[in-house]
Parts: sequence; C-alpha cells; structure tokens
Amino acid sequence: MIHQIYPSVQHPYRYELNKDFHFAAAHYVPSDDAGKCQYVHGHTYFANITIAGDELDHSGFLVNFAVIKKLIHDRFDHTLLNNDTANFNDKEPERFPTTEVVARTIAEIVQSHLDRQPNKPKCLQVFLRETPTSYVVYRPKDGVM
Repeated sequence: MIHQIYPSVQHPYRYELNKDFHFAAAHYVPSDDAGKCQYVHGHTYFANITIAGDELDHSGFLVNFAVIKKLIHDRFDHTLLNNDTANFNDKEPERFPTTEVVARTIAEIVQSHLDRQPNKPKCLQVFLRETPTSYVVYRPKDGVM
C-alpha cells in the first residue's frame, strides 16, 4: 500500500478510522474536453476513507475495516466504471466517472451503509489517487453527500 500522509479533517468525534485500499478499474470520460481520457483506459486507484463517530458497535469497532473494503473493492475492482449505471452515466457531467465523481460515489456508498448502523458513524473524507501525481479529496458538506 502506498504510504501517504492524508489531509486531516477537523471533527468533534472521539474515534476516527482510516482505511486504505486499492482497486484496478477502467473508465472513460464522455466529454470532448477530456482529451485522451475520453477513450477507455485504466488506473490502479488508491483510496483512503476517513470515518468518525462517538460510539463503538457491539464488536467494539467503530466500523469493521473489512466491511469498508468489501463495499468498494468488491464493487469496483476490475470493472469498467461506466458500466455501473447505478452510479455513473454518459449524459450528466455530475455522473461522469471522473476521479471527483468516483470519490463522491465512494463516500455515498459508504455513508449509505453507515446510516444503517446503530452507532451512526459518518464518512468524513474520501482521498482517491488516480495516478502517482493526481488525486482528489472529497468531503461531504455538513453531512450532505
């Protein structure tokens, strides 16, 4: 795994969890302005998800690390992101599978899972590296995805 210092999120919670993982996926950005990125190509994405909360669950976890990885890795690894029509489409720029939108989508998927947990943790940040020199940080505003 890439050793990285991630941007910090200031928050009032007692616990903060960070999960690193990677996944390999292809995509294309359906816009003439995307240059070469409008053609199918792939990346090994490196992700860090920051989750925080005040209460632990019945197992003593804020969230089980394995669950977070499973939510994202199992869904996106070795896929063409554009084929995930539940999250991405070729018509709305807010749903093109750019790194920004993929980071936001990861946050939405994780938060949807967290909302069903009795201890109600919050996804505070998704750091998503697309290449060795390019990354996006997504932070929901005031709990709004």
